[in-house]
Amino acid sequence: MVIQSVIMSDRSKIIKKISATSAFSAVSSISLTVNSVTRTPKASPSTRLLDFLRDELKLTGTKEGCGEGECGACMVLLDGKPVNSCLVLLGQCDGREVTTIEGISVPELFKAFEETGAVQCGFCTPGFVVSAYALLKQNPNPTAAEIKEALSGNLCRCTGYKKIIEAVQKAAKHNIQRDK
Repeated sequence: MVIQSVIMSDRSKIIKKISATSAFSAVSSISLTVNSVTRTPKASPSTRLLDFLRDELKLTGTKEGCGEGECGACMVLLDGKPVNSCLVLLGQCDGREVTTIEGISVPELFKAFEETGAVQCGFCTPGFVVSAYALLKQNPNPTAAEIKEALSGNLCRCTGYKKIIEAVQKAAKHNIQRDK
């Protein structure tokens, strides 16, 4: 994936920069916006965004699945674009906006997942909802192929993807672009 390559490249640069400037400092001067609230993390810039969200902010809707950017359970929006938060360092988020599942307030989207049976165990659901939300904000009337492409970074081990695609199609009918 191109996005993963860019993130991994940026991650390496950030780690080198952090190592060169302050190998022992756990205090950062990073400021980021999470779900419309400006935050100044206590965590080190080399902390994964996933760990910051779950441990410091207690936003546990973002899950850790594989820790390698393969499953999408940790999907969040970074400046409106879906990224795997397990691959993003806090230092990469300085001055940027992060939206987690807790920051998405679109009842029609959640309801569509529930009504179509797209939710099984629920572990992967936040990642799918974040990806679907990003797609529908950008493209309010996606084709099935566009939905499949947008959700290609998310894995579900409980069910097939038919119901998940149906949920996104159903949510598209509500035109969530006008919402948050």
